[in-house]
Amino acid sequence: MAEMKLIALAGKQEFTTTFEFDAPRDVVFRVYADPQLIPQWWGPRTLTTVVEEMDVRPGGSWRIIQRDADGAEHAFHGVYHEVAAPERIVGTFEYEGTPGHVMLETVSFEERGGRTLMTDLSVFQSVADRDAMIGAGMEQGAAESMHRLAELLAKPGAAR
Repeated sequence: MAEMKLIALAGKQEFTTTFEFDAPRDVVFRVYADPQLIPQWWGPRTLTTVVEEMDVRPGGSWRIIQRDADGAEHAFHGVYHEVAAPERIVGTFEYEGTPGHVMLETVSFEERGGRTLMTDLSVFQSVADRDAMIGAGMEQGAAESMHRLAELLAKPGAAR
C-alpha cells in the first residue's frame, strides 16, 4: 500500500505531502472534489464527517464538520481560489478551533500512466502556525484520509 510522504523543512512556513493513487487523475480529482463522497474518506475513521457546504469553483466556499463519539464538533472552512479540473485546486483552509490561522493549500493531481500522484502544498502564515499544525497530529490524520481515499477509489464502480 502507498504511503503518504510529508516534507517539512526546518524554518519554513510550509509543508508538502504526497500520495500516489492507483486510479486515473480525472477519477481521483472527481472523488476528491465531490461533496457527497467526502464523508467516506475525509478525516479519521473515528469521526463522523458532514459536509455543510462545498461549492468547488473559484470564489466558492466550503465548510466541513467532524463529530467524535461524544458529540464534540471540529469544524473547518475555506474558500476556493482556483479550480482547474483535473489538475489543481487552490484554496484556503482554517480550523475553526483556532480562528485566524489560515493556510493556503495547493493540491495538484499528476497523471502517471493510469495512476495519480497527488501533491498538497500547504503554506502557513508563520513557521509557528505550521509547526503547531504538525504538532497537533495532522500527519496521522492526513495519512488516514489518503488511505481511506485510496480504499474508496479501489471499490468497483465507486467513482468511475
